[in-house]
Amino acid sequence: MEIFLDTANVDEIREAVEWGVVSGVTTNPTLVAKEGRNFHQVLKEICNLVRGPVSAEVLSLEAEGMLQEARELARLDPNIVIKIPVIPGGMKAVRALAREGIRANVTLVFSAPQALLAARAGAAFVSPFIGRMDDIGQEGTAVLEDIIKIFRNYQYPTKVIAASIRHPRHVLEAARLGAAIATVPFAVLAQMFKHPLTDLGIARFQADWEKAKGI
Repeated sequence: MEIFLDTANVDEIREAVEWGVVSGVTTNPTLVAKEGRNFHQVLKEICNLVRGPVSAEVLSLEAEGMLQEARELARLDPNIVIKIPVIPGGMKAVRALAREGIRANVTLVFSAPQALLAARAGAAFVSPFIGRMDDIGQEGTAVLEDIIKIFRNYQYPTKVIAASIRHPRHVLEAARLGAAIATVPFAVLAQMFKHPLTDLGIARFQADWEKAKGI
């Protein structure tokens, strides 16, 4: 399973890339707004750091507006992937972009039927938001499992991105189910390194080494 970073913070992306574990980035309007910087400039910087898919979201709700935004974003870098919500106009745009060779990541997916429609429209990726489903008492990983099974049944090439990741357990569950990708916030990625026995082992090794130096 690949790991993408869900952020628009260039410093976080730079550090995670140096760890050698990140192969793509997803952004959204909320994440970009937090940075208080020019959207296109941020995307260019991200694409210079990560030589993999970088998702950038359109804001229009009509197909023609989405297509205009998408084409402008796609010109920034070959690795730009267009995030489009799973609405009728969005699927029309996804279909048109697929014919032009522009990849789409269908977002705000909360059900397997929505994901199926996205795959039928030609989406390169779909992003079920498992954390947000958990927030309202729906079992997000059950929906994720259904989507993965349906795509396997019919051999859709669309890749499933487990999104809205809240904690490392979500990443583990996504990997167990066979999601192609999990996109995680920087804080969750950092948490994935953590285990009390790792910390204890390091402390013991360092203590033992200090003792050995005194022999």
